[in-house]
Amino acid sequence: MSSPAESTHTLCGSPDGSLFECWQKGYGVIRHTPQTITRVEALASALVCAGHQPDTDSVYRKLIALDRLTSAGLWLVVHMTYCHRVDVGGAPLKAQDFKPAPEGHTGGALNMVTAYAAYLALNNLTGKTRSWLMGQGHCVAAVDALNVLTGNLHPEQQARYQTPDGLSRLVADFYSYQQNPDGSMAAPLGSHVNPHTAGGILEGGYLGFAELQYAHMPLPGESLVAFLSDGAAEEQRGSDWTPRWWRAEDCGTVLPVMIANGRRIEQRTELGTREGLERFEEHLRLHGFDPIRFDGRDPAAFVCALYDMETALAHHGDAARQGQSAYPVRMPYGIAETVKGFGFYGAGENPAHNLPLPDNPRLDAHSRALFNEHCQPLWVAPRELQSAVSELAGHRAQNRALERDHPLALRRPDKPRIPRLPWHQGSSSPMSAVDEFFQALVAQNPELRPRVGNPDELASNRLTGVLSSLKHRVNDPENDCESVQGKIITALNEEAVVSACLANKAGLNLVASYEAFCVKMLGAIRQELIFARHQKAVGRPAQWLGLPVVATSHTWENGKNEQSHQDTGFCEALLGEMNDVSRVLFPADYNSTLAVLPSVYQERGQISCLVIPKRERPCVFNQSEAETLAQHGALVVDEDTSSGEEPVLLIASGAYQLSEAIRACERLRDTDTPFRLVYIQEPGRFRQPRDAMEAAICLSEFEQERLLPHRMNRRVALTHMRPEVFRGHLHNLFPQPAHSRVLGYTNRGGTLNEAGMLFANGCSWGHALAACAQVLDKPPGEWLNSAELAAVEGRGDPSVITRGLS
Repeated sequence: MSSPAESTHTLCGSPDGSLFECWQKGYGVIRHTPQTITRVEALASALVCAGHQPDTDSVYRKLIALDRLTSAGLWLVVHMTYCHRVDVGGAPLKAQDFKPAPEGHTGGALNMVTAYAAYLALNNLTGKTRSWLMGQGHCVAAVDALNVLTGNLHPEQQARYQTPDGLSRLVADFYSYQQNPDGSMAAPLGSHVNPHTAGGILEGGYLGFAELQYAHMPLPGESLVAFLSDGAAEEQRGSDWTPRWWRAEDCGTVLPVMIANGRRIEQRTELGTREGLERFEEHLRLHGFDPIRFDGRDPAAFVCALYDMETALAHHGDAARQGQSAYPVRMPYGIAETVKGFGFYGAGENPAHNLPLPDNPRLDAHSRALFNEHCQPLWVAPRELQSAVSELAGHRAQNRALERDHPLALRRPDKPRIPRLPWHQGSSSPMSAVDEFFQALVAQNPELRPRVGNPDELASNRLTGVLSSLKHRVNDPENDCESVQGKIITALNEEAVVSACLANKAGLNLVASYEAFCVKMLGAIRQELIFARHQKAVGRPAQWLGLPVVATSHTWENGKNEQSHQDTGFCEALLGEMNDVSRVLFPADYNSTLAVLPSVYQERGQISCLVIPKRERPCVFNQSEAETLAQHGALVVDEDTSSGEEPVLLIASGAYQLSEAIRACERLRDTDTPFRLVYIQEPGRFRQPRDAMEAAICLSEFEQERLLPHRMNRRVALTHMRPEVFRGHLHNLFPQPAHSRVLGYTNRGGTLNEAGMLFANGCSWGHALAACAQVLDKPPGEWLNSAELAAVEGRGDPSVITRGLS
């Protein structure tokens, strides 16, 4: 490593003049405004006073290095979009050096270079590695470029890009679309933040979710820099509630910074106007924030803003914790004013979002000349760049982690101690099992921070104990169910409350909602599932504890609230995801719910959708049966095959469907019709696996044959979800379509009770018997009397079927 004197000479070009004067000159396209210069002088003094730096010259030396690193990052990002090779000597590129089809979210990535470089420098200046999060994941080229330049890489990227031709390989890999023989991406590089991105924890492909999650992520003592999008700020208003949720007692420091570049993909944002930005500032103040505007084109301005924000929030948090002030505290919020694509041709114009040049430089000489012209000020001589990187490194000397290993990136909470609760007999609400289990789980694991996501009514959904013990988090409690330090995040915004739990990867979580409204959570959950699956694929699986999303007050028991409250789409969508990270479970009673919850919380990197009734249901399964269901995902509930005839195989999946199937089996037994009834609690384990990772959780052919013998090829299934979805995902369970029927939710509803819902959707015991008749090629009159048959066929009084139903 260069000595300070050598480093200064290399970075400044001459040892003459002070380091402060050298930094003031800027570098390339980077200029320092008088306001930023004043802030930097204050920062240098503060860092020395705090003992982070020995003297102000050391601060200026690092800021000089920061300018060079930022410029080199800008240079590399535009090469990633347009080129398949670089010339580290800075020579102009020729036509053959450019990609036939350039691609990249260039403008946003250029803006993020300045931000991410400043984050790296702040960590060095203070000797502390903070976590980072980027909501606009399409700007990943900035992070990858700077990570490669600084050596902050995972092994696969280090082996590929830390070589003599590594930078050329990096730019060639970007949007190369090359594949391995199995169809996976060949390059450890993507269009968005992904598990190859050192330190990446959120893809950011769905704008707005970083805004909802960042407040709930860090633990006390940790600090998180959250880079946010001005476009997302206009679309996702739930982030306004950060001051409502943040507590110094259980939250780390959060530093939100909006990159206010004023552009979406093809139009200006409201924040792209002076009036819009001022209105946004006023909006932030009204919602408990302290906005800090600064020059988003200058990395030193970023460093000053982040340091001041962190200092201010630490002060506010200490005051609140000591009772000197009340919550909510004023939350610092940085606004980095810039233009989209700063540093390169076309900055501030719509094309800057993607491809700022007027045409492809490979084919167009004018565009090629523009590229070379605008890259030249960004280029940093290799020796000068090496000195800058060395100046901003020093992780080992400072005894701190690389940024790839920041605290949020390495979350691995201890395995929770699982409570043992008594089993039930008789009737009980299955949601009571969730309520009692989660209370006991939190009590036995006080070191694991709890979060409950609640978009509607906990008491109505039978989570009264959770409500009493954990309480709604509010600023001004008005009853015993509310507390300033409450652990329940309640808002009539499903995306916001599920994000609170998705963000709490350091603890225990529970999300509960009406089933129909869970659909609004899908975007956030799917983004998390995809990232966890990709982490698993690259050999660094997520280590956060399993998270249950409980869909209750569900379709079959929510008829009284009209069809808007009757939707099985949530569990259907999650059944479509890869089942090794996305479980879909239908516990039918208290005991089966209680038995499956330990596995939900002991698994890592997995989200479980549990569709659970809130009304009282009979306890169909004893302890042994419930534990078998939890282990294997299915169980033979009843059978009578003594007659020697070919039995009909009934399959039920869903609590109300099981009750109807049991009642249908009573008629079959009364008429000496052979049958077997199998309850499938976890349908995903019976699918044909789509890859090796999913195959590991699916039941073997032997286990499936034991439960569902091929010789029983006449089959009738009753499912909680839409029949087409169930049949499609589990098509292997219906080898002879002509001899199988699937009954379920057929989009029929209204203001009905449970029995009415089952009848309207053709999923009652009577409809099940009519389906048995079809697959067995027998007249339904063997099991249904004339009045019942008329009702099932739509000719008679439904009450003969619905009377006493469920």
